[in-house]
Amino acid sequence: MALIGYARVSTAEQDTALQTDALRKAGCERIFEDTVSGAKAERLGLGSALAYLRDGDVLMVWRLDRLGRSLAHLIEVVATLEARGIGFRSLTEAIDTTTSGGRLIFHVFGALGQFERDLIRERTKAGLTAAAARGRKGGRKPVITAERLQRARGHIAKGLSVREAAARLKIGKTTLYAALQAVTP
Repeated sequence: MALIGYARVSTAEQDTALQTDALRKAGCERIFEDTVSGAKAERLGLGSALAYLRDGDVLMVWRLDRLGRSLAHLIEVVATLEARGIGFRSLTEAIDTTTSGGRLIFHVFGALGQFERDLIRERTKAGLTAAAARGRKGGRKPVITAERLQRARGHIAKGLSVREAAARLKIGKTTLYAALQAVTP
């Protein structure tokens, strides 16, 4: 069993020293690092760490937020590790999925995360229903109004191309093409 560490900071002005020191002190024999926002899906250090890990190893982080972009992403990564026979430890939160208690806590986090997503979905649906009942329609306002479409047709009838008509109306040519095709059979 090898302890493999992962440390991440968001900007070049930040330093991973605090994290790497804690990971070394905890016994990590190798530490992978990233300097990238947690919101970014592409993290080369994390990818290298995940590729390096073998069955029986443990991935260790200083804090949970260093690994996952969100609770859902964190749960996905840990579930993938678990399926590969790899444990996970977070030093700050004292979570260790190599123990039954650690797995329980992590699954409780997962259930809470799913509960939160379900609540957000329900509130969003209720809000959209209430807005529709008041006659409000969601989404972006159309760029091409009936008056603009009529003007565009007039320009095209006078010999302008769709691109030229779109430029005169200050709208995208792709948008104008779509509007012309939607109305014209």
